[in-house]
Amino acid sequence: MEKMFCLGLMLGAVGGALLIANSYKMRSFVKKSQSEFVDKVNEMLDEKLGCKEECSEKEGAEKKEKKK
Repeated sequence: MEKMFCLGLMLGAVGGALLIANSYKMRSFVKKSQSEFVDKVNEMLDEKLGCKEECSEKEGAEKKEKKK
């Protein structure tokens, strides 16, 4: 859900900026900003997924210990 929201936000912002910007400098600036934004969002999502994976691994290990 968060990823779809971020993608929609990004596409809307970039699309609006490209419609307004008629110069090459402005379009290249928008593209650079877009790639930086995508990188930051990907890092944030990777951190969340990594945390969830660690938690699930810990829970799995605890369940195995309880069975013994």
